[in-house]
Amino acid sequence: MNRIRQRIGRLAWIIRVLVSSGFLALLRPDRYVRMGLSLRRQGGANAVTGIGLAAAQYPGAVALHDDAGSLTWAQLDARVDALAVGLTELTARPPQTVAIMCRNHRVLVEALAATIRIGADAVLLNTGFAGPQLADVLKREKADILIADDEFAGLVAQARETNSTMRCVWAWQEGKGLQADPDTTEHVIASRLGRRPARPRKPGRVILLTSGTTGTPKGAKRATSGSDVTSLVAMLDRIPWQGGETMVIAAPIFHAWGFGQMAIAATMHVTMVMTRRFDPENTLDLVRDHRATGLAVVPVMLERIMDLPAATLAAKPMPTLRFATASGSRMRADSLIAFMDHFGDVVYNSYNATEAGLISTAVPADLRHAPDTAGRPIAGTTVRVLDEQLDPVPTGEIGKIAVANDSAFDGYTSDDTKDYADGYMLSGDLGRFDSDGLLYVVGRDDEMIVSGGENVYPLEVEQVLDAYPGVADAAVIGVDDERFGQRLAAYVVRSNPAVDADTLKEHIKGQLAGYKVPRDIHFIEVLPRNATGKVLKRNLSEKGD
Repeated sequence: MNRIRQRIGRLAWIIRVLVSSGFLALLRPDRYVRMGLSLRRQGGANAVTGIGLAAAQYPGAVALHDDAGSLTWAQLDARVDALAVGLTELTARPPQTVAIMCRNHRVLVEALAATIRIGADAVLLNTGFAGPQLADVLKREKADILIADDEFAGLVAQARETNSTMRCVWAWQEGKGLQADPDTTEHVIASRLGRRPARPRKPGRVILLTSGTTGTPKGAKRATSGSDVTSLVAMLDRIPWQGGETMVIAAPIFHAWGFGQMAIAATMHVTMVMTRRFDPENTLDLVRDHRATGLAVVPVMLERIMDLPAATLAAKPMPTLRFATASGSRMRADSLIAFMDHFGDVVYNSYNATEAGLISTAVPADLRHAPDTAGRPIAGTTVRVLDEQLDPVPTGEIGKIAVANDSAFDGYTSDDTKDYADGYMLSGDLGRFDSDGLLYVVGRDDEMIVSGGENVYPLEVEQVLDAYPGVADAAVIGVDDERFGQRLAAYVVRSNPAVDADTLKEHIKGQLAGYKVPRDIHFIEVLPRNATGKVLKRNLSEKGD
């Protein structure tokens, strides 16, 4: 009886959230028929079928606005179909893997959806790749076709030396935009508009690359067949998305976080506004001009917005903004609080992993209470914090974060594996729970150092440095030490040149144990970051005063 009640309660919760969010709405009978036909010809529900479903429900509504203009859902759906047909005709046999290296614009969305529609695997490539990384990934994934912006032509040329049979099609062309020249996606689409691909024989997959800061990142396969309604509902229950509204997607879509925001927007028939290169002032303009209610960022973008002059911020309000979702890296507490003080309590900070998807979300009230929290696990996700023996640690103690949910993670494309403990996936992060049930991520497992027998977590030192006036940015790493085994070294970007190392050491000593004070503090102009804002810490040892 209790199980029946639980099922009824869960179903009632799902229906309530889907109706209140606008996901479920009454439509004319013919549109339900069109939706069914769209699902059938796409081989079932997946992460990008929202485009076809939105075209069936709201064909004339604006789907996407980018640097090339606007597209309705019907236009976007037709372009995806045309590109899908083209992909099957570009190679001697239907492609198995299509790699995509584009900034945020329509072709990235179209290429991703078109690849899945033909049952192939779509590999989303980091636009910050160096030549060797790109070549390694394309070779490992056995890419048949590469769709890329032509600004990456030099890198692509290097990569093709080891994959000469790979077909390359250019998307955005510098100085020209989208042009129907030979060997461009625009030509492929324009010459095939009105045609549809055959129903796929197998479901396609999205391959997202882990946020490797050096070397070659792993490819995490995400199954796209089926529809994880519970995960979607859990997210909608925590973050106030509303169907049919508008979102500015500033986070890079090649990254798991940006990809997720794009997929949810399509599912919720939300207009997606994007631009190829992030600019903090322009982002404020996009939200205001398009009357967007949502903004998707990585934390460094939020920080850059708050680095704008006070007069600029005052002149560019965002009165329609109801929520700003952030994930992907550490968020500076001072920037977070400043953003909410200026634009309202609208920030939702999520803990997200390429393999596990959305794990937890901190709502504005959580962030006011504890700016560094990752919030509470979403419904349907359970989080444990484990010690070295993989046993749960007491509340307040730091350990390995382990996650159990219905993630669509389908393994890596390499021989790598993910570690599990009693059915829980080890995320690779360290964290703790407080007495209120809030989760805190304190760093990567491989970043913790042991100095003189004491465990030291660089993040807590970084947070203390961040809070000091005159420090614009900071990162802390472990370095070898003959006496203690390891010790900390800090790299600091100053906003006030008068700040010196001795002052910062005294500041840290006043708040943390003495063994956590970095012996070396280097002042540098800028921290090296990847395209998602994560600091490339292994590059820091090459930098100094």
